[in-house]
Parts: sequence; C-alpha cells; structure tokens
Amino acid sequence: MRALAQRLGTGPASLYRYVGSRDELLDLMADAVADELDLSVASAGDWLDDLVGLARQSKAAHVRHPWLADLNDRRGEVLGPHAIDYLDHALGILAPAPGTAGQKLEVVGLLGGLAVLFARRESAATSSGDPTARAAHLAAVAAEGRHPHLLAALKTADAPPPTDRDAQFVRLLRRLLPAMLGQGEQFGQGES
Repeated sequence: MRALAQRLGTGPASLYRYVGSRDELLDLMADAVADELDLSVASAGDWLDDLVGLARQSKAAHVRHPWLADLNDRRGEVLGPHAIDYLDHALGILAPAPGTAGQKLEVVGLLGGLAVLFARRESAATSSGDPTARAAHLAAVAAEGRHPHLLAALKTADAPPPTDRDAQFVRLLRRLLPAMLGQGEQFGQGES
C-alpha cells in the first residue's frame, strides 16, 4: 500500500478512503484487467473460433500484466463484476456447443488456465533466451540415441516451431476444447 500510495503521490492512509483493505485493492486490480477484454466482438459464427479469440485476448492481458497470475495463485480468484461478465460471455459463446453445463464451465476454467500458462511461458522465453537454441539443444540430445521416444516424436511432430507460441496456443485450444465437450472422436480420442 505504501508503494502504491507513493506512486500515486499520496499517503497510504488516503488509499483507505477508497478501499477497505489491501485484498480489496488487489481484487479491484484483477477486475480492472478483466475489463480490458473486448466482450463486444461480433461472433464469427463458430463457437470454437470465438472461444479461441477470447482466449487469445485473455493470454494477451496476462502477458501485459504478469503480476495477475501470481496474484490469482496466492489468493485464488475472487470474481469481480468484469470477471463475471467474462465468464457469462464465454458461456454464451459455448451455448451452441455440445456438452453439459458442467463441461462448459470446465472448458472456461481450462481456457483461463492455459492463457495463464502460455502467458508465463511467453514472459519466461522473452527474459531467458532464444527458444530456437533450446529446441536445437533438445534435438541434439534426442539424436544421441538414448531417448528413442523423444527422437521419434521430434521427427514426426507436426507442431509449429517453438518460436511461434501463439500458434501453439491456438493449436492446443482447437484440439482440447472440442474433446472436452465430447467431440474428441474427431481427433481419434473418445471421452474418458
């Protein structure tokens, strides 16, 4: 609270005129990020396309605000009005999709979790070095012959290159989300 007050050019006691506690301030900050998402985007006519678009917005917000993931890890997610708008919007996108209400809630939860995971990976990659060099190292280790499953997977992988994290994110969503809603058969997997 002191650091924020200093940044705002006021005293910590002044902040308490507007918020009751540090936790309330953190909840408001998280909800303000949820308000950055554009929920007015017109439907593309396909629930999966619309949901992937929403997930990309969420990931971008987490990249812009890396503190948000840590905040949610420490405190759990308290849903403010904008976060509830997001949840309702996501469920609206899923309305024409197959699956139960419970499965759709799970999809929205997974969507948020993957957005956070990929945002963290993107932030870590920017600060920790060249992903192409890491991929080359992995390929060299696999080529040594002690890891035959890894070598086979790398030789047959049809995934985007490791530098294209957004393409990986979209590809993963397009495979997982329909499977979670009972459409896994199209990927050669049934429901478990």
